[in-house]
This record gives sequence, C-alpha cells and structure tokens, in this order.
Amino acid sequence: MPLSKEQLKQFRQLLLTERARVVSELKSITQDASKSPRDASGDLSGYTLHMADMATDTHERELSMNVASTEQTVIYQIDDALKRMDAGTYGVCESCTKPIPMNRLKAVPHATMCIECQRLKEQKDKR
Repeated sequence: MPLSKEQLKQFRQLLLTERARVVSELKSITQDASKSPRDASGDLSGYTLHMADMATDTHERELSMNVASTEQTVIYQIDDALKRMDAGTYGVCESCTKPIPMNRLKAVPHATMCIECQRLKEQKDKR
C-alpha cells in the first residue's frame, strides 16, 4: 500500500530535520578536527606537546574523521531518500519491490530495503 500524501509530507519533514542535524554535527566535527593540537588543548605556552598527548590527539582526530565519514554517508542516504520521494519510489524495497513497513520507515526514514532484504544483504556482505 503506497504512502499517502500526508505521510510523505511527514517523512519529508523528518528527513529534512535529520539532514539539518547531521550537517550541523558534521560541521562541528570538521571545525574541531581542523584545530591544531595546541589550539585544541588550550595550551598557550611555548613548550612542545608530550608525545603521548600528540598520540592521543591524533587518535581523537582519526575517530572524528571516521564519525564524519559515517555522517557524510547518512547525508547521502537522506538525499537519496528525498530523490526517491520525488520519483514516487519512496517506501518501496529496492530489492523485492514490496512496501517497506511503516515501523521500519519511522525508525530509519532513509531505509532503502525492507528488514528481510536488508538482513539478507548484510549476511551476504559478511561472507
């Protein structure tokens, strides 16, 4: 059963709100990661940073970049969901072409597959 215009409107708003939140987080992460280790620590002295502190800073930057990469992927998925809305294919599983259950769309509004097809895909990807 296809989604009603009102449901599509609600999901569009949900997707746009989520996109704005993720973009804001991504902007914050990239701003924090672009600071030098000395600026990030608030150290104004002329002394060099300890090697352990530098390693910690490097590790934290790598984690931040991994989170940023994941957030960028979510933005792409949301943009794809908005395009599917415009094309009239939102809420339809890309694998089996059955409607994606409403509970799934509420939990993951940018979902492209029903739970069963997603599970099969993930099992196949593990191999």
